[in-house]
Amino acid sequence: MKAVQLLVLILSGLVGAQQQALMDYLERRLLAIEDRISLWHEQTSRYASELREFKQQMVAQLEGLDKSKEALQSELDTVGTRVDRVEREMDYLETQNGVQPCVDVDDKLVEQQVTVVKERNKAKYAKLTDCSDMISSIKAMKILKRVGGAKGMWTKDMGSGTKKVYILNGTEDNTVYEFGTVREFTSSQGTSAATSIQLPSAWRGMGHAIYNNQLYYLKQGEEMKLIKFDLQKNIVADSAVFPAKNHLPVYSLNPETFIDLAVDEEGLWAIYATQENERYISLAKIDSKTLDIEQMWDTPCVRENAEAAFIICGTVYVVYNSKLPSRSQIQCVFDVSDMVTNDDAPHVHFPKRYGTHASLKYSPVEQLLYAWDDGYQILYKLQMKKKLEV
Repeated sequence: MKAVQLLVLILSGLVGAQQQALMDYLERRLLAIEDRISLWHEQTSRYASELREFKQQMVAQLEGLDKSKEALQSELDTVGTRVDRVEREMDYLETQNGVQPCVDVDDKLVEQQVTVVKERNKAKYAKLTDCSDMISSIKAMKILKRVGGAKGMWTKDMGSGTKKVYILNGTEDNTVYEFGTVREFTSSQGTSAATSIQLPSAWRGMGHAIYNNQLYYLKQGEEMKLIKFDLQKNIVADSAVFPAKNHLPVYSLNPETFIDLAVDEEGLWAIYATQENERYISLAKIDSKTLDIEQMWDTPCVRENAEAAFIICGTVYVVYNSKLPSRSQIQCVFDVSDMVTNDDAPHVHFPKRYGTHASLKYSPVEQLLYAWDDGYQILYKLQMKKKLEV
């Protein structure tokens, strides 16, 4: 009997050991399965995160491609216009240069082409607006701030109602400082609060202009090139060689400026000087969209002792340094419509200042002059009157 009980106990022990072994085995398998499930969750989470990052990168790249596509389309849209302008410039150069060897050119044809250019320049200017204002006096003067060097240019966009202010400090640089408002400009420390815009090439002089969200400036090299820079897209929208040779400084007191770009109610202008008419200042009307020269004039205004000029309703006002200390005066005017002569011109004196005007930019919207004088940014409020046709 005892032997049987012992056998039963032995068999029970063996069964219990087998069950425990089976339970241990099942537990290990379950733990392994849990580890695999945990690893799968981790991998799935990582794959999902990588997929989201990849999607964000693709979206950013697609947006960049869309912008590049727009910029490329804009450049392609201007190709036809630029080709047309090059052809016109070639025609102009052909009228200016002599007969080249190995080319049989009809002398009479060349003479006819030159005559056409001269007659176009002599033709009466067809005004785009009915503007007939002329300056009567300086109504008020306000010194806003002093920032930058002795020479530079500051302005608003003279063709739109934007409140932005732009600073181009110095006579040669490629950085434009943009402020949201005049108040933001005056309350800031230097240019610390400004947005910096980097141009692809440096400007020369102080004769820049901003018109309808486009910055127009001169790049000087072997040729004098007019650059049109889109301030919204930060790209060069167009460029053209200015069709005049042997440039001279337009103002003897600011020899860094060879072409002074100006804006008035009629649009974009260029004030310049060449060796061909070296004592006097010349004028050109520019198509702001295509950069074509529409018409050119020789003015009776001399370069000597001139410091700056501006244009109102098609009339050029040249400012000279007067004999009085730190005083400037308008001493010569030229009206493309022949409604105003020097005899009719007001001899307007500017209030006493610090030095010589480096630049004067007229705002048709505000009837203000934006002046740069020895690093001071000044506003002149103008008193106007109507032109009287002579």
